[in-house]
Amino acid sequence: MTSTVLIIDDMPDVRLSAQFMLSNHGYQTIEAESPQQGFELLKQHSVDLILLDMNYAMDTTSGKEGLDFLVRLRRNDIHVPVIAMTAWASIDLAVLAMQKGAGDFIGKPWDNQRLLQVVKQQMKLSGLQRENQNLRQHNVELQQEQLIWQSQPMVKLLGEIERLATTDATILLTGENGTGKSSIAKSIHQWSSRNTNSFVTVNMGAIPASLFESEMFGHKKGAFTDAKENRIGRFEMASGGTLFLDEIGSIPLLQQAKLLRVLESSEYEMVGSSITQKADVRLISASNADFEQLLEKGEFRPDLFYRLNTIELRVPALRERLEDIMPLARHFVTNHCTRYGQSEIKIEYDVEDKLLSYGWPGNIRELSHVMERAVLLCNDNVIRASDLQLRSLPEQASKMPLMKLDQAEQHLLKMALSQANGSVVEASELLGISSSAIYRRLEKYGIKA
Repeated sequence: MTSTVLIIDDMPDVRLSAQFMLSNHGYQTIEAESPQQGFELLKQHSVDLILLDMNYAMDTTSGKEGLDFLVRLRRNDIHVPVIAMTAWASIDLAVLAMQKGAGDFIGKPWDNQRLLQVVKQQMKLSGLQRENQNLRQHNVELQQEQLIWQSQPMVKLLGEIERLATTDATILLTGENGTGKSSIAKSIHQWSSRNTNSFVTVNMGAIPASLFESEMFGHKKGAFTDAKENRIGRFEMASGGTLFLDEIGSIPLLQQAKLLRVLESSEYEMVGSSITQKADVRLISASNADFEQLLEKGEFRPDLFYRLNTIELRVPALRERLEDIMPLARHFVTNHCTRYGQSEIKIEYDVEDKLLSYGWPGNIRELSHVMERAVLLCNDNVIRASDLQLRSLPEQASKMPLMKLDQAEQHLLKMALSQANGSVVEASELLGISSSAIYRRLEKYGIKA
């Protein structure tokens, strides 16, 4: 991905010189002739680094305008690395700029190799800082979630995850929709020796068959009509890290064969290239599909299945871990209060009975949505049972007359969509299947959501 540098300087020839040098080394540039214009551009563009002149027409020697810009960045919580520069280089101004948030300082006229070195250093340092911040945030979230895993099934699963995370074993996570399989995959990555490299997620159900190879393996410019530039695939993105294939059970047979080849040989080629590349990823997959049924029907290759499930971990449904429901509910209330700027909200005693007696077809995801609604709808900062608005399929669903399976499936789809007010996501939670599975059935039967 091309990095973007914002050049802020009131001298057009200086901006042109910097733009020419940076463009020749693969950077994209945008330009501003003043700190104010530069600040406006930051609102419109994603910027990876700022090259900031410290002196302007108002005051050519003190660096005040540049220092004010650095203060404004900090005040607005904008974390972009800054390289300060001036033709009136002085140690005092350099120290001041660094104190106000600049990452480095360079004098004008600059040496191109020196400037390029400083830019690369600041880009690398910024990337490491972002990774460390993300890792710290994830660890905090993970510690909070572990406190919620109180039930015996989840304590047992946590022990298995901790043992397996340090290996490179291929793992298949199974379980109902909404049970938190993607969060568990992230936890495995963070506990592994690959945690300093990328964690790349692919929703396999959302990739059109015609784009499968391009998405997974990348393509060369001109490989097909719309290939206007080189594109790296997910295997390359995840190199050295973890590749998480969600909804793995939805891959068509032809694409299964292409995936199997990579897993067997650890080799692949970009579309339009004859150069073989090596795949270096730890593979984690997830699905709510019934693989026994898929294998029996010939809809999933046995050899691929055995490659994917070196270790299979089943994530329990929420109704199987009742001890976790109230801690999770309180956790979600706290999170949603923070998100919406609400003060602390109390949960009434009658809420627990209501939550524990519900079946939770949408599992943890549904519980989060229910508590979010309750936070928004409750009065007097108190959540009562009436605020939960729990949904269930009408009783007629259990009293349906005998009919062909296709007819029954259409009937349930329409009932779930009606109950969910047309929301495919909520309908998928009611029926316990993925959104992509809903869309496929809607298309199959010609039903409009």
